[in-house]
Amino acid sequence: MNLETKINPRNIFIADDDIDDRSIFAEALSELEPNVLLTEFEDGLQLMNALHSESSIPDILFLDINMPKYTGLQCLEMMKGTQSKFADIPVIILSTSNDPVTIQTAFDLGASFYAVKPASYNEIKFFLDTVMKMDWISDISDIKSFRLI
Repeated sequence: MNLETKINPRNIFIADDDIDDRSIFAEALSELEPNVLLTEFEDGLQLMNALHSESSIPDILFLDINMPKYTGLQCLEMMKGTQSKFADIPVIILSTSNDPVTIQTAFDLGASFYAVKPASYNEIKFFLDTVMKMDWISDISDIKSFRLI
C-alpha cells in the first residue's frame, strides 16, 4: 500500500445479488487493503441509483452479470454510454458465466476485465490482490481487455 492509498483510501463498489459472494469478497478485500471504502449493492437498480445520487464515484467497480432489476450488462451499457460521467470507471465483471458470447458482449459494452468467480477464498484473494495492484491509468491504456477464466 502506498502513501496516497493511506491518505485517500480507494473507493470500491461491488454489485452482486449473492450475499455470500459479497461477504467473501469483502473479507478478502479487507485483508488486502484494510482502509478501503467498500460499498455493496444487491442488485443493478441499487447500483445505478447510487451512482446517480452519490457524490463519490468508485475507483473500481466489480459487477456481477446475473442480478435482479438491472443485470450487470444493462448497468454496464448505461454506465459506458455516450457522454456518461461513468465511462472512465474501470469495471470488472465478476460472474459465474463463462459463456464466450456473454464475455464478448461485456467487452463490447466497455468492461475492463472479465473474470469467472474464483472457486476458493485463496483464489479470490489472489485475484483481488492482482487487480488492486494494477495502475488503472497507465495499465488499462496498454491492455484493452483481460480474460480470466
